Amino acid sequence: MTRTSDILLTAAAPAIWGSTYIVTTELLPQGFPLTVGMLRALPAGLLLLVIVRQLPPRDWVARVFILGALNFSLFWAALFVAAYRLPGGVAATLGAVQPLIVLLLSRLALGTRLQPAGIFVALSGALGVSLLVLRPHSGLDAIGVAAAFGGALSMGAGTVLTRKWQPPVSPLTFTAWQLTAGGILLLPVALIVEPGFPLPTAANLAGLVWLALIGGALTYYFWFRGIARLGPATATAFSFLSPLTAVCLGWSLLDQKLSPAQLAGATIVIFSVWLGQRAGARAMSSASGPTLHAPIAEPRGGKAA
Repeated sequence: MTRTSDILLTAAAPAIWGSTYIVTTELLPQGFPLTVGMLRALPAGLLLLVIVRQLPPRDWVARVFILGALNFSLFWAALFVAAYRLPGGVAATLGAVQPLIVLLLSRLALGTRLQPAGIFVALSGALGVSLLVLRPHSGLDAIGVAAAFGGALSMGAGTVLTRKWQPPVSPLTFTAWQLTAGGILLLPVALIVEPGFPLPTAANLAGLVWLALIGGALTYYFWFRGIARLGPATATAFSFLSPLTAVCLGWSLLDQKLSPAQLAGATIVIFSVWLGQRAGARAMSSASGPTLHAPIAEPRGGKAA
């Protein structure tokens, strides 16, 4: 497939993740974030395992569970703690530091150089998100702030390690392994911390199916595929699209108003994503090795780690 196809499919993942908030608040029972996270990951992972019919080899089990914990279990737990303890705008703004975290971790784990273009994209995207979702007089909570940063760090580390640890299997199989591992890790915690999950209604089932099959299995397949093909820095630049989608859905479906600051923030987000892909295209065209994937942070020696 062409680079354009890779970009579109990778961008589709965070764009669809932007629907998580409205689906969760409008279709799912409230007060069971870990259970919802488990139901989002485990059934989707098991379904994909049935499709791919391949379990991880013994020497890959530990890595798969580490990735499942970083990309799903820890990330989703921290995400929901931050959402409950912080205003949505504050949580989203703090989470928008993830692209910058990925750049720094890529330098440490993959040996990539920090480029000014990559740092500018990360900072401008975070500014756009803050204008898009942050409100005046938003309160801060120490635990909520720690959870928001912890979630960004967990997902950032998972993104970089997903690029570093590439097993000789298809992205769909790699997605199945990680989703299943993340769901297994969440299962006992959800049963202990959140007993009494109600019998799902038709609306609850519709929301869970959307989050598991579309917002889970399909989008994470796109995401892990994009990390492998484009590199973690390029893929993570698309994460700014998630709050943009959430705001657009609130405006179109919930009749929420958009302020001039939000429109300015949306413009900055779109510009940051566009600039990141332009930088990626230039880096790809100037690379001598065929395996160079990270467009914003150029690997030392022209080869991916």
